[in-house]
Amino acid sequence: MKKINYLLMLCCASLLFSQCKIVRQGEVGVKRTMGKLSKKEMVSGPRFYNPFTSKIIIVPTQSVNLEVNLELPSKEGVNVSAEISILYRVKPKMATYLIENVGTEYEKNIIMPVFRASAADVSSKFMAKDMHTGNRQVIETEIKKQMMVYLDERGIEIESVLLKSIKLPKGLYRAIEEKLEAEQEAQRMEFVLQRERQEADRKKVEAEGIRNANKIIAEGLTPEIIKYKSLETFNELSKSPNSKVIITDGKTPFLINE
Repeated sequence: MKKINYLLMLCCASLLFSQCKIVRQGEVGVKRTMGKLSKKEMVSGPRFYNPFTSKIIIVPTQSVNLEVNLELPSKEGVNVSAEISILYRVKPKMATYLIENVGTEYEKNIIMPVFRASAADVSSKFMAKDMHTGNRQVIETEIKKQMMVYLDERGIEIESVLLKSIKLPKGLYRAIEEKLEAEQEAQRMEFVLQRERQEADRKKVEAEGIRNANKIIAEGLTPEIIKYKSLETFNELSKSPNSKVIITDGKTPFLINE
């Protein structure tokens, strides 16, 4: 009986001096005991530890959306206001390494400084208008690649860098609009000119066809054919009951007066 009571007392003491931490799905736990980190990350589930000697640090491993407002320098020296989303996640098997070498505030200590440097370096190679057109995706990809050079080996994976909103200076924005309008007008004029050239080519072909047809007819109208056609016409007229006055010499085409 005394032995059972002793075991109960021991269990109660263990529970008194222990604490439970729940590691959820999409997280890993990093245990620190007496200032030393465990080398193995804790997967999801309940984890007991002594709060007087140990601590379990929860590290999210799901995708995190970090939104940033930043002034991006352009190639021509203009600052462009941008609203940017950085999608990143911590690699589960490198959570301990990240906490040990960077700390728990890794967004502030490493992600943001690397992002600011990479974004400024990439954007300075492009004109301001490129950030507002189809080159935006190229800029996003280049920033992501440059960030991964520094962050991948530290246990952080950059999934995407998204330029969600770009605000150009008013004067530059208007200049881009005018340029686009001029390009559209030039394309419209090119279409009109092309259509006129096609119409001119059509008329040229038509005129050549008429000329060739007239040439063929002229070459085929011999005196004998003209005389034969005149006789045919006289024959048809003779069948008509109406009175007619015909003036002809019998060789050339005739004149009829009804």
